[in-house]
Amino acid sequence: MALFEKREDGIDVPVSRGDKLNTIIGKDSVVSGTLEVAGTLRVDGIVRGEVTVSDTFSVGATGLVEASVQTKTAVISGTVRGNIYASEKIELQAKALIHGDIVTKSLVIEQGAVFEGHCNMGQNEESPAAKSFHGMAAPKEPVSSADNKR
Repeated sequence: MALFEKREDGIDVPVSRGDKLNTIIGKDSVVSGTLEVAGTLRVDGIVRGEVTVSDTFSVGATGLVEASVQTKTAVISGTVRGNIYASEKIELQAKALIHGDIVTKSLVIEQGAVFEGHCNMGQNEESPAAKSFHGMAAPKEPVSSADNKR
């Protein structure tokens, strides 16, 4: 998913698709706390806490997210230590590393991606799985199947 395109003069500009690229957390940036974004968020740095994004949440190859995430669509190339609720789709690209549970309608996992946790698919926003997601906290340590028994 390309978030930028080159203009004729060589300048990178956000791709116009109806969704807005509102926020970019740069490679050398660290954000802690509650982050709420209307539109699209791309993380190339570090984010810790809770993240809510109304459209697309993207983690670049250098991105590290230690947070619970709620979004419409998630595209992950970096590392996420925490639970992800995406009402539409989650895409784990080849270098993605996920330690946590996910809830989504559609899941794409490319060869090479690592996912350690539980997955609940096909749920709508009124489902018990979606409601229980809101109470989940991001794990402090990498999650393994043995650690995640309920």
